[in-house]
Amino acid sequence: MASVDSPISPHAQIYKPQLTSILSITHRMTGIVLSLGSLLLCYWLLTIASGEVVYTEFLIHSDAWYGQVILMSFVFSYFYHFCNGIRHLFWDAGLGLEIESAYKSGYAVIVASIFLSAATYYLARVVT
Repeated sequence: MASVDSPISPHAQIYKPQLTSILSITHRMTGIVLSLGSLLLCYWLLTIASGEVVYTEFLIHSDAWYGQVILMSFVFSYFYHFCNGIRHLFWDAGLGLEIESAYKSGYAVIVASIFLSAATYYLARVVT
């Protein structure tokens, strides 16, 4: 059988990513981060149950810069997935499906996720 040299659709060299496709990919990625974060949450609970020494060792890592990056990635993923899920619920109801509305709600999801993540981080630092 002869191979056909036809381009992949959409052709990778001419395809321009759209906001809706980027947000969809990000929604899937944040779902994966939340799944991995739930394992970290279980580990945190196990360290609490294991005693003060084990929990103190966990706190050393969670207070380090890399622990803060992991924690903020989890928090941002949570808020992004939550806000984008609400957006999808509106779409399921047939609302906001026009291109202009989809872009406006997409930008709203991004702004809300960043704001809620920053507010959570700020409140966590003020309280502790």
